[in-house]
Amino acid sequence: MALTLRLVGGLTMAEIARAFLVQEGTMGQRITRAKAKIKTARIPYRVPAAHDLPARVSGVLAVLYLVFIEGYLATGRGTDPVRHDLTAEAIRLTRLIHALLPGDGEVAGLLALMLMTEARRTARVSGDGALVPLGEQDRGTWNATLIAEGHRLVRLRLATGEPPGPYQILAAINAVHTSARDVRDTDWSQVVALYDQLATLDPSPVVALNRAIAVAELDGLKAALAIVDRLAGYHAHHVTRADLLRRLGRDQEAHEAYGRAIELAGNTPETAHLTRLRDQLRVAHNAPSATVIPEQA
Repeated sequence: MALTLRLVGGLTMAEIARAFLVQEGTMGQRITRAKAKIKTARIPYRVPAAHDLPARVSGVLAVLYLVFIEGYLATGRGTDPVRHDLTAEAIRLTRLIHALLPGDGEVAGLLALMLMTEARRTARVSGDGALVPLGEQDRGTWNATLIAEGHRLVRLRLATGEPPGPYQILAAINAVHTSARDVRDTDWSQVVALYDQLATLDPSPVVALNRAIAVAELDGLKAALAIVDRLAGYHAHHVTRADLLRRLGRDQEAHEAYGRAIELAGNTPETAHLTRLRDQLRVAHNAPSATVIPEQA
């Protein structure tokens, strides 16, 4: 997957490393070993036969998902809030696979996930170039056509009665978020239940962190912080921890956590957003803070 992201997707080594939550040097070594394996084993470059597809689809979907996420978050491109070239290409290719494999639930789930995420793209950045968290976005600007198509795909998969895979569960979570007209209308109990289901299939730090964000809204900030503090630190971890500490009124710890998150921020809009929140701590120590829900993958 890493080699495909580099040679076909055109992502930089740093972007690929961030996608896999590893150091850039570690990822470089992996790609070098992959190239050596291909050369030594004389693996040919050819179009796979029909019987090869079932074993390869999951890897292809993972690549397309990572390309989409890199485009949507634009972690390595400075001032660009979204790399539309990447998100559009990921959606185009996923539509193509869905047309070729209409009965594959995970293909449908990934397409639905991409569409509902893409629908929020224009609301992610404010007029002054700062990142706008999900809970603060103007939902009236979301693309209703893309959301409706994503919801339809989710309903069709639910109607089959088949056990869902990770992409289908992520799509269902996004369907809950995009069904709420206001963040206060979000069915957080359903979101947490879906993340519980997802964690059984993908017990990763990313899933655990996003579940903690939902737990904060359902069971309270302290319960969520206890979960976050048990997780390994990476960029989104520091962002979430800083937000929870700020909302708990633990300003000094929040200030430090925001500082670490800013150091790891990948683009200017996110840096501006995090800096604004950190700077508010200096002048509003006793002021009540509004709910801020970090962007969920």
